[in-house]
Amino acid sequence: MRQTWRWFGPGDLVSVDDMLQAGVEGVVSALHHVPTGTVWTPEAIAGRKREIATRRDGTPSGIAWEVVESLPVSEAIKKQTGDFREHVENYKVSLANLKAAGIETVCYNFMPVLDWTRTDLAFRVAHGGTAMRFDVVDFAAFDIFILQRPGAAADFPQAVGAEAERRFATMDDAQKTALARNVVFGLPGAAEHFSLDDVRAHLAEYGAIDEDRLRRNFVDFLSEVAPLAEELGIRLCCHPDDPPFPLLGLPRIMSTEAQYKTVMEAVDLSANGITLCSGSLGVRPDNDLPGMMQRLGARVHFLHLRNTTREGDGLPCSFYEAEHLGGDTDMVALAAAALAEEKRRRAAGRADASIPFRPDHGQDILDDLSRKAQPGYPAIGRLKGLAELRGVIRGLEFSQAATASG
Repeated sequence: MRQTWRWFGPGDLVSVDDMLQAGVEGVVSALHHVPTGTVWTPEAIAGRKREIATRRDGTPSGIAWEVVESLPVSEAIKKQTGDFREHVENYKVSLANLKAAGIETVCYNFMPVLDWTRTDLAFRVAHGGTAMRFDVVDFAAFDIFILQRPGAAADFPQAVGAEAERRFATMDDAQKTALARNVVFGLPGAAEHFSLDDVRAHLAEYGAIDEDRLRRNFVDFLSEVAPLAEELGIRLCCHPDDPPFPLLGLPRIMSTEAQYKTVMEAVDLSANGITLCSGSLGVRPDNDLPGMMQRLGARVHFLHLRNTTREGDGLPCSFYEAEHLGGDTDMVALAAAALAEEKRRRAAGRADASIPFRPDHGQDILDDLSRKAQPGYPAIGRLKGLAELRGVIRGLEFSQAATASG
């Protein structure tokens, strides 16, 4: 398993030098400043590669850009409106440019309107550090009373709606503004940041798009780009919905094993693959992460290893970002399943036998609390997670080697 680290570019408060000290082997990055739907040019790609390859003092870093996260899919493509055909062609050009630059793994998602969604970006946990959290009552308060989405109240259990009304009544203007900002925060460093009016406009356009329609649009997109990716030798890997349940009345189509299986079978090419994110998928108690790795592993091109703790039964539910070996996902079992898949790949002679993973998200601890890097992407919290995961993986590898030799 290849150890990678997400980097948001020169504005990231966790530097290339920091990554080197963490001992990572490769870098996950993107051109966040490029507007969605436009071409990633060879010059822009080369510029990001140079930044990653250079330390603060100008000497070579020795690490390279290995995984793209994300090459975003435009809302026009998801809805099949406006300039979506041009955006699909631009996506294909960008894939070709990435391959020419030697980058072969491309993560993306097909979530409508918002990327990941949280209500609190600095929730205080028991040890005094902070973590990102999704509070279903706060989200209901946002949806029903701040966004004022028609029909929103019917999407929540009656008890949640009643508590949301009580909680909203106690919020001052600053608290309401902070909640709205957190919900629409989107991807750190992205070119697009939505206002409430932007969100309302997008929701109106999704009014006629249900789960089946969105899935058809997704399959149409994959039918265009996956054959080219296969030809180029690029591995596309779709990130799951985060959280993995419907929000804002929008459909979710990549939240369960069955949904992934449907899309993989609809465009049955090895290039059409999976980003298995244990944090996102693990929020659902019906998702068996080690089992998914075993059953879908041949198409898993990228791993996000993080953990979440559910705070209630049923869906939607509240949850927060746990420590990497804490939470509701058995990370040891998942790592063992990933190592078993790598063994199968080596036996089959696959060139991609080593699966890249990154310690996704992390709690802000120690100096992270004053550094205030991108929410979810602290230096020390992720380093702690990577060290723990590295120990688990090495221990499993040692155990397997001992069993094989004994």
